Amino acid sequence: MKFRDNKIYNLALTGIFAALITIFTAYIGHFPVGVNGGYVHFGDGLIYLAATMLPMPYAMAAGAIGGGIADLLTAPAWTLATVIIKALLVIPFTSKGDTILNKRNLAAPIIAYFISHTGYFIAEAIMFGVQAAFFSGLTGGLVQSGGSMVFFLLLGQTLDKVHFKSKVVATNG
Repeated sequence: MKFRDNKIYNLALTGIFAALITIFTAYIGHFPVGVNGGYVHFGDGLIYLAATMLPMPYAMAAGAIGGGIADLLTAPAWTLATVIIKALLVIPFTSKGDTILNKRNLAAPIIAYFISHTGYFIAEAIMFGVQAAFFSGLTGGLVQSGGSMVFFLLLGQTLDKVHFKSKVVATNG
């Protein structure tokens, strides 16, 4: 069976990733920063992982749903922006290939940082003004994206050593 082409399998894996993203965003490694309700978390690292294992529409859904639910639970004002931004974070990644870490996926977290930083800067500028967005984004965005990148790289390296992707997302071909 080609799991990668199976819609039910991909939906189930999307749900699992959405749940993990919610938990790792809202509760595990969740550290509030600034005065505008933002926080640092490891959920983006799991969005990156989902983007390396699922076809893009499914990975986008996992990121949007997981991040959106986490914000509904912890910082509801950010939910709409988060749903859009987290869906966009998967674009630089590829799910093609037998490993999680490849040339494209090693560079992708850096591009994802710019997507995230720009998206949240725009959202914060709309909500609190450009000056607040500028000062808040200098620290929180860099720490958030840097931590998620390190988490993703360590997780990807570990999972690649045990051939996790080929076991979970088998393509038989």
